[in-house]
Amino acid sequence: MDFLLSLLIAGASVGSVYALVAVGLNFTFWTTRTLNFGQGAVMMICAIATAMLASRGMGLWSSALVAITIVAGVGVMVERLAVRPALKAAGSLGWVISTLGFGILLQGIAAKLFGSQALPFPELLFRASDVVSVGGQPLSLQYAAIFVVSVTIIGALELLMRRTVMGSAVRAVAQDAELGEVQGLPVKWIVSGSFVASSVLAGVAGILVAQIGGTIDPAFGFELVLFGFVAAVVGGMGSSAGALVGGIGVGILSKLVGGYVSTAAEHGIAFAVLVLMLAMRPQGLFGRAEVMKA
Repeated sequence: MDFLLSLLIAGASVGSVYALVAVGLNFTFWTTRTLNFGQGAVMMICAIATAMLASRGMGLWSSALVAITIVAGVGVMVERLAVRPALKAAGSLGWVISTLGFGILLQGIAAKLFGSQALPFPELLFRASDVVSVGGQPLSLQYAAIFVVSVTIIGALELLMRRTVMGSAVRAVAQDAELGEVQGLPVKWIVSGSFVASSVLAGVAGILVAQIGGTIDPAFGFELVLFGFVAAVVGGMGSSAGALVGGIGVGILSKLVGGYVSTAAEHGIAFAVLVLMLAMRPQGLFGRAEVMKA
């Protein structure tokens, strides 16, 4: 029973980070109908920058804020250099290759600058040994904090989207960008802002997951963006609630399979769920099928 509970807690915590990545993917999907498949490299850059700045004497929270600012700039670069040119060709899926290529480029630069060896990541929230007893069962404060931070950020973003002028502008662009431009909305700035928000969320997710593993390397983040993509599809592209449910569900399922079957099967079960969802309900649990009018 204790083992099952530990797997459920770990799965929910990691799954909430998958949900955070999924919400980041949703931001760019809303405004451009594209996904930044280079998000894994963004997570890696944010985590490595945090660790390097902290190792040079900067405060942990200051290091994290500077690193998040850096990846916000990376988000602008991705939109301007990898996505915007690809979207000029109607119906083109060139953004898939360009965002992947941009991510690989960032990984190569990181490997050149910092080496390919794993770097230690500082304990930002709690130490791995910090636990609290809940109902007689030990609960890792690190896992609990990661879950609370992720869910709080997703909830705050959902309120931002529904209750603010900025959120209304993003939703208007998502509905019809051309009409929004006619109405005077700064569509290009909103699109760029969506990539900034997506990169910031990816950066936060990278920092949170690095807390669990304790180390980072240039390949860090690739698996996270894959799980985040699965969570987004399962929950329904464009749905924050779906991203949260999908992320936690995928996280728990993968940890259960890893604990009772094999850790090597964790990735396989996630993609099995993805294939099953695409076959049975392509729009996801919370998504709605789009109707195209001729």
